[in-house]
Amino acid sequence: MNESPVGKPHYFALDLPPPPPDRPYVLVNMVMSADGRAVFEGSERGLGSSVDQRLMRELRANADVVLNGAETFRVSGSSPRLGDPALEELRRARGKPPVPIGAVLTGSGDLDTTRLFFTAEDFEGVVFVLETTPEARRRAIEATGRKVVELPPGETIRALLRYLRLVMQCQVLLVEGGPSLNGHFFAHRAVDEYFVTIGPVIVGGSDELTPVRTPKPFTREHAPRLTLLSAVPNPETGEVYCRYRVSYPG
Repeated sequence: MNESPVGKPHYFALDLPPPPPDRPYVLVNMVMSADGRAVFEGSERGLGSSVDQRLMRELRANADVVLNGAETFRVSGSSPRLGDPALEELRRARGKPPVPIGAVLTGSGDLDTTRLFFTAEDFEGVVFVLETTPEARRRAIEATGRKVVELPPGETIRALLRYLRLVMQCQVLLVEGGPSLNGHFFAHRAVDEYFVTIGPVIVGGSDELTPVRTPKPFTREHAPRLTLLSAVPNPETGEVYCRYRVSYPG
């Protein structure tokens, strides 16, 4: 990763290891407040600056697929767009399409099909549903023209990862939340790198979401461990941009 002299890292050309044979190399990217909250009045808006938004798009430039959970889709929408022709050109130079594939994972199928994810024509999109997803909602998603892939409810994350790697030839997956989806990936020991921007604001509260939400805490023996690869402070915004590599005990 390159770093500029004014505290703005660049994520558009990461030197990533090759993926495992049965799943992509997985990046998780989040923004949080200084007290560890992932939402501010119901969404992530207000936690990060335009620099953080730029870094999010630079991370997308490394990915073959950008994945969101259904709740994040409902609150903030979902798009793999880069918003910069220069980033698109960098991808072309690497032999990739200009924009990654967008993906959404939903169990209920409760997605607004008028949102940009379904109406945009400048990127491919795929919706992962479950065997238990109501048929009417599945048909409504299929009617948009987006590809629909059914996953088993018991091994959803594992099946998703295998499909991405073996069928879609995805080498790098970028997960952009929300917290519950992140938690599932960590619980399956399937996160390789964790990127988090720490914003200079205190949200407070007792029930607000943190970047990773699991049904129960990890134990000391089994908690994922993080190795700090970089931490870049930005005096202009008050943010710190952290990149960690993830390992799993045992």
